[in-house]
Amino acid sequence: MRTFWDELALYLEYLKAIGVKALPKKKAFERFLKLDLSPPPKSLAEIAKEIEGCTRCKLHRTRTNIVLGEGPENATLMFIGEAPGRDEDLEGRPFVGRAGKLLDQMLGAINIRRAEVYITNVVKCRPPGNRTPEPDEIEACLPYLAKQIKLIRPRLICTLGLVAAQTVLATTQPLSRLRGKIHEIDGIKVVVTYHPAFLLRYPSYKAQALEDLKLLKRLYEELK
Repeated sequence: MRTFWDELALYLEYLKAIGVKALPKKKAFERFLKLDLSPPPKSLAEIAKEIEGCTRCKLHRTRTNIVLGEGPENATLMFIGEAPGRDEDLEGRPFVGRAGKLLDQMLGAINIRRAEVYITNVVKCRPPGNRTPEPDEIEACLPYLAKQIKLIRPRLICTLGLVAAQTVLATTQPLSRLRGKIHEIDGIKVVVTYHPAFLLRYPSYKAQALEDLKLLKRLYEELK
């Protein structure tokens, strides 16, 4: 059986492999929950219009498309990942590459249709080489993510991966400490699981991810 330290070492190895150099500072986490969004956005189209041509961080220099997110404006369940990858950058849609196909399979395993959930990322532009977004890039995108959450007002959020979990929950705890629990922010329940890209690299963790999804499904059925 893997210990907490075994899992932490493996996750750090994964972060290093995908080019992570730093994680967002707690100051940015705290600011996420205190953002003044008055007046609140009236629609996703309004947010899309606001983010059009965004130059708030350096990622605008290398992007092809901004990937705001997709799904119904009244979704009960929202998935939040890390950042768009190559395929997402080209198509302007979230989770359409290999990780996206695995996410579709994960949803299918618990009988949830992709069309009924809203899917987005913490960062809306692709980091070069699919590296982990840097703290300043995350902080620059926080207002857009906060507006999406405030507008859609999902009753349940599933974060995919460490960056999304730490950003949404305003914490610096490792993923292994956050999984398997029901968290809450602003009255919204939050479940944490691995990013599909991590599961593609380390498929032995799919069994743990399935347990997370079972918890998610139970909460989803209770809230619908």
